Amino acid sequence: MLKWVHHSPLSGDNVTSPEVQSDKCSVRVEENSGKNSEDSECKEFKEADITLESSRRRFGGSDPRVATCRGKLQNKRSKLNQEINKELRLRAGAENLFKATTNRKLKETVALELSFVNSNLQLLKEQLAELNSSVELYQNDGTEPIMPMIPLGLKETKDIDFRDPFKDFILEHYSEDGEHYEEAIAELMETRQATRTPTRDAAGIALLLRYYNQLYFIERRFFPPDRSLGIYFEWFDSLTGVPSCQRTVAFEKASILFNAGALYTQLGARQDRRSAKGLDQAVDAFLRAAGTFRYIHENFTNAPSMDLGPDMLDMLVQLMLAQARECLFEKLELQSREGRNVDVSLDLAQEAAQVAAVYNDVHGVISREPVRDYVPESWISLVLVKREHHLALSHKHCAAGLLDRPIAEFRTETKLTLEHIQENDGKTQIDYNVPKDDKERNLLGRAHLREALVLHEESQRLQRMCRELKGKQALAKVLKRAHDMTLKDYSEAGDEDDFRELLDPPHIIASTKFQLNITHPDFSQHGVDDLFRSLGPVAIFSAKRHWTAPRLIQLQRGPGGEGFGFSVRGDAPVIIAAVDHNSLADLGGMKEGDFIVSIGDKDVKWASHEQVVRLIKQCGDSISLKLVTPMDRNYLKKPIKSCHHDRGSVSASSSSGISSGQPSPAGSVTTAHVARKIPWNPFKKSTQRDSRDLTFDNVILR
Repeated sequence: MLKWVHHSPLSGDNVTSPEVQSDKCSVRVEENSGKNSEDSECKEFKEADITLESSRRRFGGSDPRVATCRGKLQNKRSKLNQEINKELRLRAGAENLFKATTNRKLKETVALELSFVNSNLQLLKEQLAELNSSVELYQNDGTEPIMPMIPLGLKETKDIDFRDPFKDFILEHYSEDGEHYEEAIAELMETRQATRTPTRDAAGIALLLRYYNQLYFIERRFFPPDRSLGIYFEWFDSLTGVPSCQRTVAFEKASILFNAGALYTQLGARQDRRSAKGLDQAVDAFLRAAGTFRYIHENFTNAPSMDLGPDMLDMLVQLMLAQARECLFEKLELQSREGRNVDVSLDLAQEAAQVAAVYNDVHGVISREPVRDYVPESWISLVLVKREHHLALSHKHCAAGLLDRPIAEFRTETKLTLEHIQENDGKTQIDYNVPKDDKERNLLGRAHLREALVLHEESQRLQRMCRELKGKQALAKVLKRAHDMTLKDYSEAGDEDDFRELLDPPHIIASTKFQLNITHPDFSQHGVDDLFRSLGPVAIFSAKRHWTAPRLIQLQRGPGGEGFGFSVRGDAPVIIAAVDHNSLADLGGMKEGDFIVSIGDKDVKWASHEQVVRLIKQCGDSISLKLVTPMDRNYLKKPIKSCHHDRGSVSASSSSGISSGQPSPAGSVTTAHVARKIPWNPFKKSTQRDSRDLTFDNVILR
């Protein structure tokens, strides 16, 4: 179960959390059709986020399943989720039958059926894993190949019909007609439906976060901590397709936030990283994705699915930070392409080494159990490829700096930089970091180029060894182009004529001048209105509070001008502060601590103190109030100061009478009418003051 870390655990069971063995991904998306049909479909749509205008929903969602390659991929994922769920149910039933039966022949039949189900389940999981490895559909479609990023697909969910449970709860708990909230319930359901297919842009993110904010009100309005409404939130694991079902809104919140983070990863992957603007947007998107996953990790616990588990979320945070760091390095390369000198090259060498270091850390996290058996194998391989690729770039940039100009033109600061960015292990490496002459400078530069070539070849080997990455043409072109450029530089650097050419260059120490800070989701930018605002202020009229059904109190003053005999305090809702003994209010069944929910035919649950006083004044000698009595009164303690001195409280003249001392029955109508003047009233105010004189800065209605 998921819960807020800083609050008490939320109730709810993990109703359905079947386990499936997690295996590495390796099979084709479709056994017979292969990838050719998918590639031909993708060519029809150059932009992965094109959506048909006719399919746009009023709340910002779209129907990309009909319009884009990305949508078709998500549609296939959804269908596979349903198939996996079906096979899981079949397997659970077969296992129960196998345990229950004692018939030997039946056991053999069930065992054979179980083997078929497990085989089908494994095939479906491998197909889903292949879909999750189809990262190229999320990348920017440009003529020049770029290093692909790792995006996430969205979690799938099932439709939920809130109408009957919410209407019943409104009638039972709030004593209001649920039909009056038909439009609000429909809007909530439409918003949730739209979040299943958000557009891949800022509007899609805003839609998800607005629904997340709306869940704050929904949880407090309709999900009491002591019982269930029979509403279950079912979500499929984003990578395995295994369904999980819970009654808590916390699961819904975490899943929506996960989809927001996944959408950020898709936004980062689709940016045009051949421009500085696109790289800035990619860095921002990956940092926001990391912040969203970190927020889930810090605020939700006991996840029912692996993709929301702490190990997986920690890995995703590290992966998104690494991809943001990679985009930052690409921007530095782009900006320094013109006018690059030795100092810039050495800075780039350290930045590239830093990218390699963070990918090495990601590999350490992603290779540990249980994450390793959960994520696609192509992700692990791509992380290794990027680590080797950026290590090669680090040596290449260092060599470019060394070979840029003669040693005599090196500044003192440049020599100090060379001394500090290289690290010798003293074994098979060159025994100096700062060359003394041009010959040593050339030897050191060629050694770095040779090391870069070795690392480029290793990255290409890793790419060929992975079944999924082997078919990624864009990745293969990027790696080959980097290798060819390094080989060209090595050829131009001269021929080997020294035994020291066989020695390895010093290691380049990873370092960076730029600090990346993750960006947590800013919910305040996506404010929403409570769809069920008419129920009253959510702090009082919530699912965890209890009160009686509304009852109608009608008070009629006699010709003597006696007061009603009660005082009020507070705002939204206004509360009965005190009821005079034997007064009209006491006789009519009014109790201290009651909420005023309506005056006449006007709802006042949201009315201010001044507005309620004004309405009472307009009623004259006859007033009709609808009140509810809270059952948990501990949060309705009177202020320390006397109600006569409460800011904004009101008072008027009093009248005495006889009260039964019993509250009126819930929902009943009580009328108090005094036709004669009460002979004696110890609470009566001076006759010099008009008993109906209402003021806004002192106590009235007394």
